[in-house]
Amino acid sequence: MLHCKYPGVLLSFTVLLSTLTACANTPFAKNIEQSLQADSRLKENPAIFGAKQVNDTQKQPKKSLPADFPQDIPIYPNAELQSVTQTNDNTGKFSARWLSSNPSNFIVDFYRKELRSNQWEVTQQPEDGQQGEFTAQRNNSEVKISVEPKTVANTQPNQPQTTTELIIEYSPSTSTSQTTPTANPAITNNPDFIGPIQPGDTISQSELPQTVIESQQFDDLNKAPQELQPYIQDLAALGVLSLPVNAAKSNTTTNEFQPNTNITRRQYARWLVTANNAMYSNSPSKQIRLANGGNKSTFSDVSTTDPDFAAIQGLAEAGLIPSALSGDSTQVLFRPDAPLTREQLLLWKVPLDSRQGLPNASLDAVKETWGFQDAAKIDPKALRAVLADYQNGEQSNIRRVFGYTTLFQPKKAVSRAEAAAALWYFGSENEGVSAKEALKLKQ
Repeated sequence: MLHCKYPGVLLSFTVLLSTLTACANTPFAKNIEQSLQADSRLKENPAIFGAKQVNDTQKQPKKSLPADFPQDIPIYPNAELQSVTQTNDNTGKFSARWLSSNPSNFIVDFYRKELRSNQWEVTQQPEDGQQGEFTAQRNNSEVKISVEPKTVANTQPNQPQTTTELIIEYSPSTSTSQTTPTANPAITNNPDFIGPIQPGDTISQSELPQTVIESQQFDDLNKAPQELQPYIQDLAALGVLSLPVNAAKSNTTTNEFQPNTNITRRQYARWLVTANNAMYSNSPSKQIRLANGGNKSTFSDVSTTDPDFAAIQGLAEAGLIPSALSGDSTQVLFRPDAPLTREQLLLWKVPLDSRQGLPNASLDAVKETWGFQDAAKIDPKALRAVLADYQNGEQSNIRRVFGYTTLFQPKKAVSRAEAAAALWYFGSENEGVSAKEALKLKQ
């Protein structure tokens, strides 16, 4: 029976259409037309009726680092900057926070390599494969880099459940550059104290080696072996070398270095301390402390009034040269004016390269590594230093000073040029500092 109603419906629709057509220009018709038009607000606000909205955070400009952000602080490439906080005390300190989807060990490995390549002195770093904090210094500035994994709450589909937070805190200058460090009397006046002094107990600069404080120029460097001349020039420019004893006592002015003259044990002790402390001028924890007049001399032939007592006694108290302090009761004489031998050069220098205990060594191990035909002539005490030097690769003292050789000649006297070449670099093959790099920092 429903189909019987269709003619009535059609008739009603026809009457209505006719009425609207007839009234097209009447006010009533215009009202109906306007009510059926699209709302003009939809063009201005597409959010109405569920149109896709633009995230407010996308409208905001991306965070950016300060304009004076140091270029030598490496930035992890696959990380997004979240925030930057600067202090209002005009010190230039700031803290920046990033997030990265990469694992924390990737970021730790990145900063382990990049800080070293940018010549930062790393004083603290996480263990291999672990998250943690880096602390590094350079030119009296300090940077702290914290790497820590975080759990992401309310993750979206295909989104990692963990992220890595990276925070960099930078201080343009540490307090050590603004104040003059003072000695700790409880330490410097204690004859039983053996270094090193902790950073909070740094001694005054006047107590550090000051044998030569200005760069030097020598007139006879052309007499040195050609391959060793650049090493001598860098150390002379750094101001750590001294004139030979006979030249220093002469009444006539001389600028002769005498590169081929044998260096004495006292001269090498003086250079060793001065060069090490010049290389690590911004790292007090790696400097060798000079002894003062209140210390009792370890060696019977080096009095407290000896001009090189501070350096020689300082090396003995640091355990860098054999003495009664290091458990060698036979070393009662230092023999300061005796020529330095090759094995002694290594025995004193290598511990400052490795900064750790020397490895156990045997005669066979030295033969197998270096292949020295005269290995049996090396003092057993020096074997460990010779083997450790081999493990230093291209930064080995033997390779730098003597070149390729199958004869070590351990008892042969060392020339002043050779001693300078050995002191041109301190550190391991992967991490260290050269005189050339120290010069750049000084300048």
